[in-house]
Amino acid sequence: MNDDQIFSGTYGSESWIAWSGIRAATIMERFRRLFQKRGRSITLAALTLAILPISALAANRGEARALQSKIMGRSVHYSVLLPPSYDADAKRRYPVLYYLHGLGDNDQSLLTWGGWDLLEQLQEKKQVVDFIVVAPDGGHSFYVNAKDGRERYEDFFIQEFIPAIEQRYRTMGTRKARAITGISMGGYGALRFAFRYPKQFGSVSAHMAVLAEDLPDGLKSAFGQNLSAFGKPFDAQFWKRNTPFTLLRESPGLNGLKIYFDCGQQDDYGFAAGTQELHDLLKKHGVPHEYHLYPGRHSSEYVAAHLADSLRFHSRAFAPSDQKTAAPIRQTK
Repeated sequence: MNDDQIFSGTYGSESWIAWSGIRAATIMERFRRLFQKRGRSITLAALTLAILPISALAANRGEARALQSKIMGRSVHYSVLLPPSYDADAKRRYPVLYYLHGLGDNDQSLLTWGGWDLLEQLQEKKQVVDFIVVAPDGGHSFYVNAKDGRERYEDFFIQEFIPAIEQRYRTMGTRKARAITGISMGGYGALRFAFRYPKQFGSVSAHMAVLAEDLPDGLKSAFGQNLSAFGKPFDAQFWKRNTPFTLLRESPGLNGLKIYFDCGQQDDYGFAAGTQELHDLLKKHGVPHEYHLYPGRHSSEYVAAHLADSLRFHSRAFAPSDQKTAAPIRQTK
């Protein structure tokens, strides 16, 4: 008998699937098959309930849901990972880490390349405190309000998504206990949200973030239609107004926000230079932060090698002042 379970069903306007008591890598193929034709599978999930043999809930529990957004005018998918202790104490509340995926990925990216397994391992070793991870599907929005006004992802995320998540799940609902992280496009989005709304987030991290104050022509060509949020044709000034650099200059103090970011020295898109420039600008404004330039390219392998550092960083930011988890990471200059 397998000590695992997978559920599917509906809750109000949402369709969902959930799993528990099993590592993410183990269920990945079943998860992919169920969502192979995602729109149709979500509808099917609303009509069926499939439960495998179950036992006591002792491991992380994941859920994949779809939130109907009035701002976006459509459903937005998201995935959630709940810590092992979530079901054991119905009164306990948790910090929450919002994870923003990169270009070409979706809300399941942490599941598909093993990020959630890594988090479970860190939890088992007591290297991080228990917290909730929430990953919305950002498409190729760059997590901004599009110039043409059709896709208002920023408004959706701040005004609808976060409130909905923190109403559904037992989050602490405080700035200190709310964090945001991201990879590549998601790193850009995480830094941008945190710099624009520093009173909302206590900590932010980013791996190989899309950091370029002025986007080179070569990158415009490489990204192509994925830059549609910034206008058709591409509006360089709209891009510049939305970069973390501009937002930092507009709010240099950042209200005590804890900041971590890193990038590969051989980043294929040249974002190592932008990472260094962001460090220099933060230093100029006297904003404490942690940054690293490590050997590596713009790849999932690079992220897999360094994700644990940002998870520990957020755990330290979440922990009460009298509770320590893992030693601080040495800053690489």
